[in-house]
Amino acid sequence: MFQDSTKHLAAFKFSIASIILAISACNTPNSPMKNTLDYPPTRIEVVKDTLFGVEILDPYRWLEDDRSAETMAWVDSQIAFTNAYMGQNPWREPLRQRFEALYNYEKIGMPRKIGKRYFISKNDGLQNQSVWYVREGLTGEDELFLDPNKLSDDGTVTATLGSASKDEQFISVIQNEAGSDWQEIHVYDLTTGQPQGDVLKWVKFSGTSWVGNGFYYSRYPAPDGSEFSAENTFHSVYYHEVGTDQSEDRLVFRNDLEPNRYHFAYATEDENYLILNTSTGTDGNSLSFLDLTIPNAEWMPLVNGFNTRCSVIDHHNGQFLVLTDQDAPKYRLVGISTQDVSNWTEIIPESDNLLEGVNSTGGQLFATYLKNACNAVVRMDMDGSNVRPISLPNDAGSVGGFGGKSEATETFYAFTSFTYPTSIYRYDIETGESTLFAAPTVDFNPDDFVAKQEWYTSKDGTKVPMFIVHKSGIELDGNRPTYLYAYGGFNISLTPSFSSSLLLLLENDGVYAMPNLRGGGEFGEDWHEAGMLLKKQNVFDDFIAAGEYLIESGYTSSERLAIAGGSNGGLLVGATMAQRPDLASVAFPAVGVMDMLRYHKFTIGWGWIPEYGCADSSKADFENLAGYSPYHNLKPGTDYPATMVTTADHDDRVVPAHSFKFAARLQACQSSMRPALIRIEKNAGHGAGKPTSKILDEQADKWAFMLNEMGVPLASGHE
Repeated sequence: MFQDSTKHLAAFKFSIASIILAISACNTPNSPMKNTLDYPPTRIEVVKDTLFGVEILDPYRWLEDDRSAETMAWVDSQIAFTNAYMGQNPWREPLRQRFEALYNYEKIGMPRKIGKRYFISKNDGLQNQSVWYVREGLTGEDELFLDPNKLSDDGTVTATLGSASKDEQFISVIQNEAGSDWQEIHVYDLTTGQPQGDVLKWVKFSGTSWVGNGFYYSRYPAPDGSEFSAENTFHSVYYHEVGTDQSEDRLVFRNDLEPNRYHFAYATEDENYLILNTSTGTDGNSLSFLDLTIPNAEWMPLVNGFNTRCSVIDHHNGQFLVLTDQDAPKYRLVGISTQDVSNWTEIIPESDNLLEGVNSTGGQLFATYLKNACNAVVRMDMDGSNVRPISLPNDAGSVGGFGGKSEATETFYAFTSFTYPTSIYRYDIETGESTLFAAPTVDFNPDDFVAKQEWYTSKDGTKVPMFIVHKSGIELDGNRPTYLYAYGGFNISLTPSFSSSLLLLLENDGVYAMPNLRGGGEFGEDWHEAGMLLKKQNVFDDFIAAGEYLIESGYTSSERLAIAGGSNGGLLVGATMAQRPDLASVAFPAVGVMDMLRYHKFTIGWGWIPEYGCADSSKADFENLAGYSPYHNLKPGTDYPATMVTTADHDDRVVPAHSFKFAARLQACQSSMRPALIRIEKNAGHGAGKPTSKILDEQADKWAFMLNEMGVPLASGHE
């Protein structure tokens, strides 16, 4: 509706007031506005809110009750409609078969050393969940430790190893079911691989930090009912002792005055201090610490306020090593005295590149930098001296790892890029040499493809980088099917990584483009802040400019451009569709935040207020959010892109009601023959832990929908 989210509120009032009438017309049989696709009927109702004197109509609010019989019937009808539509797509089965062949390779995780044994996750190729193995020594034989595929009939339960007891007797195992953010913590015997019997429930967004005969973790109170979308409050820290019932867990920290805060606690490796990380949401935090060597010690402040982002990396020589952006938008590492928290010592100063993370391993610091959205790593002594770069497979990729205990003599890291499948390396701390530990064999030739980075100019003159990947030697004739994917929020950086799914596009002469929009973390906190709150429109402008650049540079055309993003990226796609419906011919808003006026009322949505603002809190926030909220800014009689909205019935992070309401309204407003589908996955969540079978189906459907709606003829050999 608006190119500028801060202008023309009066126009917004008139538009909102007329929407329910227009939607009624769209849903009336024989209406001249009725789309020729016979979508399942969606009931509308008169629901009104008044915010700052503006009446807001919400005709599909009943879909927020995602466990009602009416909503579940609507879901089933939409699933049937989408399946019937996709069943006629000639690309669907050939791409599904090709993707299964591409995806069917062994995937190995980074080894984790506990005592003298190594724990490694492996997937033989098509297993729904990776399996945990243990071996004696790095070259020993693998023995089964835990197979998550046996925890459910449909492969939708994930199991991740948490922390281990110092005596190497127990380890925590964190399980999620059907993609939900809710977790269960189990305790396993490290020797036998059998569950010990402890089960902790109502855990969310928590790891475990082992001290003594138990561990610290965070959970919510048990809910009064089973309402799926209910707001989660009073995130609190507990200590669980092995062999006791959860009801006996000791409350370590709870703030009864501030229910909408996150609290995470973790002990330093020497177990002398417990660190408490408190945040009001997804941006900004404070730190406190508890001296575990002193009985009945009290919490002491370490870093106050919620205006900076900081984390304790280690405790060393009487100092907390803290990674912080205080007075350093690109971050620095400081030492803070445990005796005088006002005494800060610079260890790694801020540089021109983002200091993305620091690990303290084997008596060394491993600092990971981000330069133009690609990683570089250096090691140094614990005081920041003796800096030595670590040689990576190439200069245009992403790296993760370098963790380990203070006495470690080795560490492991993973490296990946668009054309480099994720490979695991062992790094010898004494010699500084890297050796390949595991590399997958994928059915493709990396030399057949090219990845590059180009810069384009956004609406306000800001230069924005974009990765572009395509087959080597193809003619860029301005008509290549192009998939433009971005995120742009929450200080999250998008960096190069390998995707076998992406090969389905590239092998069919398509182009993949991934810009690093403002709102992300690629260039530090200044870049993030330039795309949040009242500056969120910059993100949409950056994305639109990326699409225009691809068209103007001869990669593609509007008829062959698809826009895509998930979660906050789903919001990005929805807002772009509303503001520039002519930009692309296909759109994939996945698990998106689509109702910006009510997002904070569901599960942990309140945690995003520091990023987005809150429509209930101020007129400025309301006007800003109302100006770009995807659900509210769709207009009847508009030619929108062919759209496949994707969500899942167990997504309790961005609840499916966002996508339900947006899809219902899009179906009513779409004026063209282009479809407005919603693909709803059952027994799945926001995305993490999705079983292989669902990944194969979902990705094949995505590419088949895109290529078919663009009119790309089925490639030779696919028939």
